[in-house]
Amino acid sequence: MENIFVEDLSVAYRGKLALKKINLTLSPGKLTGIIGPNGAGKSTLMKGILELVKLQSGEIIYGKRPLIKERKKIAYVEQRQDIDLSFPIDVFGVVLFGTYPHLKIFQRPGKKEKQFAAECLEKVGLSEFADRQISELSGGQLQRVFIARALAQKAEWILLDEPFAGIDATSEKIIIQLLKNLRNEGKSIVIVHHDLHKVDEYFDEIILLNKELIAAGPVEQTYTIKNMEKTYGNEITQMLNNGGAGFAL
Repeated sequence: MENIFVEDLSVAYRGKLALKKINLTLSPGKLTGIIGPNGAGKSTLMKGILELVKLQSGEIIYGKRPLIKERKKIAYVEQRQDIDLSFPIDVFGVVLFGTYPHLKIFQRPGKKEKQFAAECLEKVGLSEFADRQISELSGGQLQRVFIARALAQKAEWILLDEPFAGIDATSEKIIIQLLKNLRNEGKSIVIVHHDLHKVDEYFDEIILLNKELIAAGPVEQTYTIKNMEKTYGNEITQMLNNGGAGFAL
């Protein structure tokens, strides 16, 4: 299991800086949350780490090699709004697609890959949905299918962009328990997250972001009122008044 090192990462859109000189280390075997206000660059950070957006500066290292050379070891689950649900593919087909990075060019999945895909689908509790079109799934079911695809990819790291957006509380509970189980089995999970109420319950480590890195580290040391004020400014007072969350003092 390798660290991911983000070194001097900056990203600009149309001349405006979205992220400025981010330096941090993502620790393996953890459930890590990327936290910050709307427009803070949370999704951009995740896409920047994967080099899905053009970097103005910076380098992403996986262990001792450029991450781009180890890309197979990292699975990415994009936001639901970025997924074309009209594409005619069933649930099993989505999961089987995860096996492709380990096949040779022009090689098609065989019996071994299909069996493994079925096992991954069973792991997320959706075996009976194998023949369903993805357009027929709920938001929570869809997230679990894409987690199954990540497992079929044999990824060491799973990066999820707002997996709980627009899903019900029961589905969220199922998904976070699934992700905790995967972490306990040795996977490394990173989540872009916006709900502060569950931060201390969900995550081992957090990254606090507002275009610049505010703080990063274990929740008990990082999730403090002082750091949250730096991240959210005056907004945090309103959040605290509305029930807030379990900040350390």
